[in-house]
Amino acid sequence: MYQPVTAEIISIGDELLYGQILDTNSKWLSEEMDKIGIRVVRKTTIGDDKESMRQAFVAASEKVNIVLMTGGLGPTKDDLTKNVLADFFGSQLVLFPQALEDVKRLFESRGRELSDTNRAQAYLPSNCQYIHNEVGTAPGMWFEEKGTIWMSMPGVPHEMKHLMEKAVIPRLKEKFTLPVIYHKLVKTVGIGESWLSDIIGTWEDQLPSHIRLAYLPSLGEVKLRLTGFGENQEAITREVDEQIASLLPLIEPYVYGFNNDTLSSAIGHLLVQKGKTLALAESCSGGYISHLVTGIPGSSEYFNGAVVPYHNVFKESILGVLETTLVSHGAVSEETVREMAKQVRLKFNADYGLSSSGVAGPGGGTASKPVGLVWIACDDGKSCKTRKLQLTQDRTVNIHLTAVAALNLLRETVIQKSN
Repeated sequence: MYQPVTAEIISIGDELLYGQILDTNSKWLSEEMDKIGIRVVRKTTIGDDKESMRQAFVAASEKVNIVLMTGGLGPTKDDLTKNVLADFFGSQLVLFPQALEDVKRLFESRGRELSDTNRAQAYLPSNCQYIHNEVGTAPGMWFEEKGTIWMSMPGVPHEMKHLMEKAVIPRLKEKFTLPVIYHKLVKTVGIGESWLSDIIGTWEDQLPSHIRLAYLPSLGEVKLRLTGFGENQEAITREVDEQIASLLPLIEPYVYGFNNDTLSSAIGHLLVQKGKTLALAESCSGGYISHLVTGIPGSSEYFNGAVVPYHNVFKESILGVLETTLVSHGAVSEETVREMAKQVRLKFNADYGLSSSGVAGPGGGTASKPVGLVWIACDDGKSCKTRKLQLTQDRTVNIHLTAVAALNLLRETVIQKSN
């Protein structure tokens, strides 16, 4: 039966709490633990405070198999990790001759003399196993105490990574019988998290205990992450894929891809597969949709071009939108985006014309056309699909959501035309 091996990551340093340094260490550590089948169940960030550190150590000792600590190992008085660990384990700091020799050698290689402050780096808790840091002065310390593996490492990212790759990960693999962890993402668009949950609720309730589902919402999209835990890679991969196969019929209209797929890459693949081309006319999105489309390598195979007629005069003179349409209905209207989509398709000799026009904000809204009102359209030469969006008060969010909605409208049009 699958038995999880769990870990906690403890990041130490006032600079992390003040926001002066971004904690990239914990993200990297989580990814590396996941690769070898260790489940990180908690991350804790604490300042350079003895009592906070002690409380974190107590909590970790009661919860996980492995504690990975970074930070607080420098030579100055505000670096407290060694002292607190010694107190916590009931040991004392003693000189490790090999640690002293290693730090001396490092200073000599750099043409510098070892100071008393740096000499103190060689004093470690008596109950630790010293791990040589080949790229820095702060030592690594491995403990096997209170039924838990503890590893203390410097907070400097390249030093921490070196210790993990050269020493810690190999030791963990020897120490534990590690399970397999397999993730697969199902990516959806055009449906909210709660609606998605309602549709797949019965399927979700029937998942076996060793396969977990997580909802990962982002702007305009929801990712479903299935995570399987087991002892055999082939078996757990097959089992997760079988669960996804039973899920897809429930939500097929909303699924655009898996794992590393993006909406724009999925649409590019679809257009190449169908041998079709695209042209864009963007107003409120200001070229952002074009940016997403052309961000995909090989997009020249299906993307013919774009125009951003931000002012009405250019919607007329460059794109060919009728003056009467703009006067009667305004730039932000179903009628205008219909003409924009049709005209850009014709001008660029494309199979599909996609357009956007709206009030991105934060100003410019009226009672009848408030900030966040957006119209999008997709013309395929025989019909034109339109959609009205009522978005947020945030300009950046509105531009992104417009792009997602427009690309999804294109996706739906291509799929429906193919069926």
